[in-house]
Amino acid sequence: MATKSFSKEIVIKDKKRAFSFLSALENAENKGRKKVNINVPVKTIKDKETIKKMFGED
Repeated sequence: MATKSFSKEIVIKDKKRAFSFLSALENAENKGRKKVNINVPVKTIKDKETIKKMFGED
């Protein structure tokens, strides 16, 4: 979920929608996270010439 969405104002005008919203929050809270395994080596690139080459900007 994007962090910007947390700063949005939510207006709930009836009890049915309020209940649905709370149920969705509770359901999301109880869900576990999936573990992600990265099977490729990761390399940090800091120089801008290498980054330009990666994106085809010579």
